Amino acid sequence: MNKPTLQILTATLLIGLLPGALWRASSATAAETGLILRTVSVVDEDEEPQAAGRAAAEALLKKLGDAPLKAVIVSECFEGEESKKALLAGLKEVLPAEKIFGLATYGSFTQKGCTDFDAVGLLGIGGDVDVRSAVVKNTGTSKLVYQDHQDAIDKKLKGVGAALAKQLAPATDGAGTKGNLLICLADAHSPKNAPLVEGIQTVTGVDYPLTGGSANKNAGQTFVYYQGKMLADSVVGIHLSGDFKTAMVGRQAKTNDTVIRSAKEGMEKALAGVSKSQINGVLAFNCAGRRSKLDDYEEELAAMQAPLGKSLPLFGCYCAGEIGPVDIETDKKGQIGGDGWHVMFTVIHK
Repeated sequence: MNKPTLQILTATLLIGLLPGALWRASSATAAETGLILRTVSVVDEDEEPQAAGRAAAEALLKKLGDAPLKAVIVSECFEGEESKKALLAGLKEVLPAEKIFGLATYGSFTQKGCTDFDAVGLLGIGGDVDVRSAVVKNTGTSKLVYQDHQDAIDKKLKGVGAALAKQLAPATDGAGTKGNLLICLADAHSPKNAPLVEGIQTVTGVDYPLTGGSANKNAGQTFVYYQGKMLADSVVGIHLSGDFKTAMVGRQAKTNDTVIRSAKEGMEKALAGVSKSQINGVLAFNCAGRRSKLDDYEEELAAMQAPLGKSLPLFGCYCAGEIGPVDIETDKKGQIGGDGWHVMFTVIHK
């Protein structure tokens, strides 16, 4: 297969990397020191997932420039295992397999727009940041139905969460000033993600910065990716540690208007008191159910951009259950947990 060529289409960083594929990359305004985040998305209009993966990976490395690559998080929405394998093969042509993590989703979004089928979004993590990873395979819960097997699921996933967190023990610099963030990518759709988080928190405590999402729950789509390998019935953890801080907010909504409003309000709250010049990037694990209530996907993105602006790196994906501050009326409202119908924002800043 011929290597795709680069062609600049507009001055707003919309770039075609291969016939039928559209590549979108983020730019950043934060100082180029410490943790560096970059995003890319590719829409595969020619049904060439391997070429799309290669093109996305090449674009991401170009965006990272000289920054040392520490990890890549993949959000992909290709139909069927063979297409997913081809996408992964394309990524591994360019990127070190051991640095590739991610999950199958219902689509992605960055500052340049929203995607769904036959598309991939990448978050590149580079610069001066420590990245560690862990995986728990074969949780034994993927084929269990929560309504029928709640006790078994809760027990298994609490144990899985604890086992994952023990492999990624919270980092410290001795003075307690090091920033930490644990990203959890799981084949554990809502409400299964709740006991998974509870298990993690038996090790980290309830206040430890934790976010993430659950893989697409449709048959044949429930894959997570760990060091370039495709896994089902598994949970992946990526732990970041370095000179950064996090601000986290979750918002729940189930109608067109409330989805849009909650996206804007949640982003505003997450950004409160944070200087934009100090922002490294924003993660947004969003619910596919929220998106299904929208008349226009882009309206939710526009609501996020209203307070954030359109230049800072934003990496979002549509999941089957989200991890972050839960926005429900209980005595634990605002505490980190696992739930559905949420958008979970994490602002990473200096």
